[in-house]
Amino acid sequence: MPNPRHIDLRVHLALLFVQVSFGGFSVFGKYVLGHVQPLAVAGMRVLFAGPVIMLLALRFDKVRPKGKDFLVLAMLGFFGVFVNQLLFITGLDYTTATNASILMPSIPVFTVAVAMAMGVERITWRRSLGIGLAVAGALIMLKVTRFSFGEETVIGNLMILVNCLSYSLFLVLARPVLLRIPPLTVTAWCFVFGGSGILLVAAPDLAAVPWPDLPTLAWLGIVYVVLFPTLINYLLNTWAIKRSSSTLVATYTTLQPVVATTLAVMLLGEHFGFREVLGFLLIVSGLLWITFHSTKSTVPPAK
Repeated sequence: MPNPRHIDLRVHLALLFVQVSFGGFSVFGKYVLGHVQPLAVAGMRVLFAGPVIMLLALRFDKVRPKGKDFLVLAMLGFFGVFVNQLLFITGLDYTTATNASILMPSIPVFTVAVAMAMGVERITWRRSLGIGLAVAGALIMLKVTRFSFGEETVIGNLMILVNCLSYSLFLVLARPVLLRIPPLTVTAWCFVFGGSGILLVAAPDLAAVPWPDLPTLAWLGIVYVVLFPTLINYLLNTWAIKRSSSTLVATYTTLQPVVATTLAVMLLGEHFGFREVLGFLLIVSGLLWITFHSTKSTVPPAK
């Protein structure tokens, strides 16, 4: 069995990579949406990533789902792929990237509520404190006062919020399944079930995409969205849930404002002031607190 400390380090590095790469999704995704319909973008994600993940699962995993496993995998595909992707990309088209970022910290809050309600994970006051610190830090960095309201943005904000709840359900429900079925296989079948629904809904918009007329930057944005927030991040997140907890994976989403702020400093010349430093320290403190107070019983042996 691998050294637990080594496993923990790999989990944290994987989750850190996920948030760094996902931090650019709102920016790149917003640009792509200027040239391609939201449903078409969602269709591209599953059309390219789904088959690749299935081929990897068939090549490297020996355990196969059986009987009732497919019902659970279909439910995970519904929440984690179908609802999650459709509502996020459609909501992003209606609202602003800032609003979407501000709503993301609701994921760990929803995850804790779902995990407690279902009894999947033990949520202690210490872990809740860590989540509270991280969420507070994210909201401070994002300046909640910049949250905008409007006829269209309200619809988009609601879609993003339901997307966060759906992803939280996926994180919590996936953990028991991952104790029986390898992460690659779970992710592959989630894309089979959830992705099929997306392709059915997105088919007309996919057929209407003006492929030859897309600018180079739009193509680069599509490649980025398909490769990182979809293919790589789904695999890493599912792998990390098995080796840690849905709460830790969800809390890592509070790092997205750190990524967005860093990009703004590097590319837009913005300043990293007291508010950003305070938010960053609270997020890191929350993550370290949760990690330190996570019980060994919540971490299954890695295989």
